[in-house]
Amino acid sequence: MNSISTVICIHGIWSHGVSMYLIKRRLEKEYGYQVLLFSYPSVRGTLDENADSLSQFIDDQGLDGVHIIGHSLGGVIALRMLANDNDAAPGRVVCVGSPLTGSRAAAFLSTQDWAEPFLGHSLSAGVVKKAANEWASHVCVQRDVGVIAGTSPYGAGRLVTKFDGENDGSVAVSETQLDGARDHICMNVSHKSMLVSSDVVDQAAAFLKRGEFLRDDL
Repeated sequence: MNSISTVICIHGIWSHGVSMYLIKRRLEKEYGYQVLLFSYPSVRGTLDENADSLSQFIDDQGLDGVHIIGHSLGGVIALRMLANDNDAAPGRVVCVGSPLTGSRAAAFLSTQDWAEPFLGHSLSAGVVKKAANEWASHVCVQRDVGVIAGTSPYGAGRLVTKFDGENDGSVAVSETQLDGARDHICMNVSHKSMLVSSDVVDQAAAFLKRGEFLRDDL
């Protein structure tokens, strides 16, 4: 597993691969990975269409193995791809701020007619209607999955729902749980600041290397 040298970063909803650029740069400069940014239509594309596109993207690289880091919905897309493709290239997965057991904020927005076009198909199918914890747990039997959750409660989610317990402003810590995940760690970052945090990258890199997060002063 340590011989895998390529990482694919997957952005969240309402975003683009470039949002993962700082993560890409640190992984390349500090850890020597080759990092590819995968972009997908997070609103227009369906969950399985985006998962299939990711699978094709990996196949097109001709890689024998690849690690994946997915932010928010990106983590859900990664798990869906692996759930659908038993022959996917080996590698570890890090879900960063991903709503794996549902999302109160997204569930509320799904009941609002004005918000439906903004939620899109992937979030609705893979988070609101049937969360990853219901269809992706078997992925954890086949490969190592690590989850990073944020505890700095500053984000747009607070505008539409009240969180119970720690949260990153958009996703509650309790919503990031995944049955069978190899490791789970909470960090003092918000949903958006995860994308610019060097500590988050260091934790993700540690998991990619050894299958567990750092347990020190971070």
